[in-house]
Amino acid sequence: MPSLLVDAKNLLCDLIARYRSQVDYLAIRLEEAEGTDIFLRGDKIETLSQGISIGGQVRACYKGGWGFASFNQLSTLKERVEEAIAAARIVGDEETILAPVDPVRDIVQLPLTGTDPRKIPLSDKKALCDRYTEILRRVDKRITTTSVLYSDSAQRIFLATSEDTMLEQSWVDMEMRFAATARNGDTVQTGRETTGSRKAYEDLTNLDAQIRSAGQRAVDALALPPVKGNTYTVVIDPILTGLFVHEAFGHLSEADMAYENPDLLEVMTLGRRFGPRELQIFDGALPLGHRGSYFYDDEGTPATTTQLIKDGVLVGRLHSRETAGKLGEEPTGNARCLNYHFPPLVRMTNTWIERGNTPVKDLFTDIKEGVYARNWLGGMTNGEMFTFSAGEAWMIRNGEIAEPVRDVTLSGNVFTTLADIEALGDDFYWDESGGCGKGGQSGLPVGCGGPSLRLRNVVVGGEAG
Repeated sequence: MPSLLVDAKNLLCDLIARYRSQVDYLAIRLEEAEGTDIFLRGDKIETLSQGISIGGQVRACYKGGWGFASFNQLSTLKERVEEAIAAARIVGDEETILAPVDPVRDIVQLPLTGTDPRKIPLSDKKALCDRYTEILRRVDKRITTTSVLYSDSAQRIFLATSEDTMLEQSWVDMEMRFAATARNGDTVQTGRETTGSRKAYEDLTNLDAQIRSAGQRAVDALALPPVKGNTYTVVIDPILTGLFVHEAFGHLSEADMAYENPDLLEVMTLGRRFGPRELQIFDGALPLGHRGSYFYDDEGTPATTTQLIKDGVLVGRLHSRETAGKLGEEPTGNARCLNYHFPPLVRMTNTWIERGNTPVKDLFTDIKEGVYARNWLGGMTNGEMFTFSAGEAWMIRNGEIAEPVRDVTLSGNVFTTLADIEALGDDFYWDESGGCGKGGQSGLPVGCGGPSLRLRNVVVGGEAG
């Protein structure tokens, strides 16, 4: 597509030069994006679209106060700059504290390892969704509802700041989501699968077995007994581990959550022990090939890998330049925005628990009665409390996987649960299905990873009883 960004560079530089003296910090971001969205519910097409969007945002900071404006027409950029500066000067009454970073002058593109989805005709993408819908429907006549979602997006941004950063960065992201609902009388069960990639369209084209499994899980669960609510020792698979470390712990590591909440900041004191010595937790955009990977964040800070927990002890947190400055710590390159409509917030990238040393089969040893949970249906967190629904589960009896059960939810306090990790498996899996939500910005691509975990004292299936 024709590039607005190249033609607009001189305009951005001129505006930065003209207005930089009126504020402590000024940043202008331009963005080109094109993408495809398809959503099929059964054989009905609810969404089938391709589009191109061009726009941008202005951020200004004055005496600690921020002004923000977004726009779709480059011809209005001067007015948007003046609006953002005026807003910042109205609310600013303290001190602007931004952790220093070196100015960046760079042009980078996240590499693809296969076909760019922009080269695939819309008809082929629709045919792929039709094929996956048919796979779900053919699993069993008790499948009553299916849904298939496909989306791809290519973004290219140009960032110019009053600190002489001039950055151009581009990437492509893809995602698919599948669901099948089975019904038998009043019993209804759902199976789901989600996957994504920043590497190749081919990553989405050979998912037949995975999708068939989602439908079969829904059907099989119709005949399963519900789990008996109790407190159990639980073994979870790497996908649930990734969900847990992201949702339950990762958000608490985002420094804007901490510095705005003195009670949480006290709980999240660096140097405090949270888990066993074997526990290592990281977040970082620096490892390439994952959905949370990039070279620079949306403030132009270089990507890093940040260790959050080392040998069970809290040693780090995730920062924007502002949170790093206010807490006297180093910026980590975690300021991200979904698109130009939103200002950057402190967000996770790729978050993982490092693999442990326990063979997976040994995680079940000596568990007289417990639960083995795999995959996920959904979940929610509220501060340090979490509740997750497992996609499939079995009872553990006398150290062996026994009968399957349904309606398994895992609930607890993240800090207590970290302390209750009894063993970390020697396996590891990257889950690229994540779409994170925060501050009204939902669907931000992230990666999650980890090993299987053995946890004691987990409330399963509701209240213990």
